[in-house]
Amino acid sequence: MLLTTYKQRNHIDLVIIDTYSTWSFYYAVAIAKLCRWYNIPYIPVLHGGNLPRRLEKNKMLCQNLFGGAITNVAPSVFMVSQFEQAGYTNLTHIPNAISLKKYEFKLRDQLSYRLLWVRSFSEIYNPMLALEVVKTLKKRGKPVSLCMVGPDKDGSMETCKTMAVNQNLPITFTGVLDKEEWIALSQEYDIFINTTNFDNMPVSVMEAMALGMPVVSTSVGGVPYLIADGKTGLLVPANNLEAFVKAIENVVEDLTLTKQITRQARLEIEAMDWEKVKKMWITLIDKVLT
Repeated sequence: MLLTTYKQRNHIDLVIIDTYSTWSFYYAVAIAKLCRWYNIPYIPVLHGGNLPRRLEKNKMLCQNLFGGAITNVAPSVFMVSQFEQAGYTNLTHIPNAISLKKYEFKLRDQLSYRLLWVRSFSEIYNPMLALEVVKTLKKRGKPVSLCMVGPDKDGSMETCKTMAVNQNLPITFTGVLDKEEWIALSQEYDIFINTTNFDNMPVSVMEAMALGMPVVSTSVGGVPYLIADGKTGLLVPANNLEAFVKAIENVVEDLTLTKQITRQARLEIEAMDWEKVKKMWITLIDKVLT
C-alpha cells in the first residue's frame, strides 16, 4: 500500500483509504501521512466498528489521520454520530453498498436450525458466542448445525475448533471463501447469526438480508441503524446467550413473522444497491476535485 501510493504520487488526484480499527488502523495512519507529505488529498472510509475506541485511545494519531482528510466517509449514521461527538466536522455519510444483481432472494418456506456465521475470527467479533449458542440448542434437543466462514485473525479460530472437537459440536469451519462461494453456500443454511461485540455496518449482514436469510444479531455499534428489531431482523444484547438462543427459536417457530422480516430486509437493502450508492460517490469525488 505504501509503495503503490509512493510510486503513483505524481499520477493520482485522490486516495481513498479503507480504514479499520484493529492492527490495520496503522496502515491507514501511514498512508495518510504519506499523502499529507506529498499534498495528495485523501478520504478515509470508516469501516472499523471499534473506531470510536480509537478516537479515545489514539487521539493524536486520529487527529492526524481524520483531521487531515478532505472528508471522512462514514457508512453508518452511528459512525457519523461517534465522530461528531469527538469533534470532527469533515464527515460525509455514504452507506456501504452491494451489487444486488449478485444476490438472489430466497424466501424460505420452511426453516431449520442450520446456522451460518460469516466473519473474521477475532475476539471483537465474539465467535465463541456462536459455539455457545450451538451447545445450548443441542442440549435442548434441537437439530442444530453451524457453518463458520472466515479467516483467523488472532488465534480465535483454533480456540473455536478445539472447543467444537472437545464438546462434539456440529460445526463446520470453511476458512476463507470468496464471495461467490459463500453466497452459494448460504443456500444450504436458514439463519444468519452475527455475534459481534463491536460493529459498524457489516457487509456480510447486508448480504444475508439481500439473500433472504433471517438475521439474528447482537445490538451493538451501527447494527441497530441497519436492522430494525422485529422488522428487518432480530436484535439481542451483546453476550446474552439466552436471548440469542430464544431469538433463533422464535425465527424457526414463527414462520409468518420470519417471512415478513426477510421481505422487509430485502427492501431495506435495495436502497443500498451499488447502482444507487455509486452516484453518491461520484458526486462526492466531483465535489472534492473541483
